[in-house]
Amino acid sequence: MTTTATYTVKGMTCGHCVSSVKEEVGEVPGVTGVEVDLPTGLVTVQGEGPLDGAAITAAVKEAGYEVVSA
Repeated sequence: MTTTATYTVKGMTCGHCVSSVKEEVGEVPGVTGVEVDLPTGLVTVQGEGPLDGAAITAAVKEAGYEVVSA
């Protein structure tokens, strides 16, 4: 079963920011895809089975940004 979750991330300003978030979130177990829309700050995460919101939020923080809503 494929699941999708969308998060609003604050602080991304450039392509490097997008790459950092994609890389960190992509390493979360169960995540199969990450799409980042820089202008809106939306990060859409796809996975097989339930997604671990806390792990995704931690990955965004590790990349240097902040999840402001999920």
